[in-house]
Amino acid sequence: MSLSKVKEVVKERYGEAALRVIQNQVKASCCGSEGGSGIPQADRITRALYDVTETSELPAEAVLASLGCGNPAALAELRPGETVLDLGSGGGIDVLLSAKRVGPIGKVYGLDMTDEMLALARENQRKSGLGNVEFLKGEIENIPLPDDSVDVIISNCVINLSADKDRVFHEAFRVLKPGGRLAVSDVVVRGDVPSDIRRSLELWAGCVAGALEEQEYRTKLAAAGFEAIGLEPTRIYRAEDARELLAGAGLDADVVARAVDGKFMSAFIRAQKPLSRSQPKN
Repeated sequence: MSLSKVKEVVKERYGEAALRVIQNQVKASCCGSEGGSGIPQADRITRALYDVTETSELPAEAVLASLGCGNPAALAELRPGETVLDLGSGGGIDVLLSAKRVGPIGKVYGLDMTDEMLALARENQRKSGLGNVEFLKGEIENIPLPDDSVDVIISNCVINLSADKDRVFHEAFRVLKPGGRLAVSDVVVRGDVPSDIRRSLELWAGCVAGALEEQEYRTKLAAAGFEAIGLEPTRIYRAEDARELLAGAGLDADVVARAVDGKFMSAFIRAQKPLSRSQPKN
């Protein structure tokens, strides 16, 4: 599966999600359509991630456009004055939450490749009144920031969408300051995944097919130069969570759902760039 093809599908799906929020002010979904249970497939991953006290002061569109699988802004333990980068910032919810945590002397960048999401995020920033925020257009495989420029990198269910995760981790390492922290939420796999799922572009854009196996995640981070790597499961998905999504992608849901039961999970992944300035070889 080529990087360009995956990128094309992901960009199209997330652009459509942003337009649904802008035009109809309905909850965006990139993890499938509404199934027979009446529960949108995205809600099986994205539901109940943020406390109402966190979101009550944010623009409604920022909340509606949230497509993540965790709450990295809270789990990253951000400190006043830090510079933060959100990889794949979408409608901007994690950027705005982070901006409140780092305060006016801090700075938060949001990076996204989708014009529609960037337009939505910038409008959400305008409504929020937060001045310590900047949204950048670009790809997480080629971060448009200089070396050693940010204290913390966060991301919310986006790294799994990349077809070149090694490049993502090396770029994250590059732009972090020595001693800087990676603190991301992502979908992770335990054990083998059926090949039909790995081949499905529809599921790739829905946060499932591109997920790394948990030990592979650790190995790739270490190869990029990170240390103090930790992976904490935050939600484990059962067969019923996947059944309607698989059927919508044209797969045999009864067969595949049993094969993936308990293998997919949302996780919070921590890692640190060493204080040494040595850069690993690509």
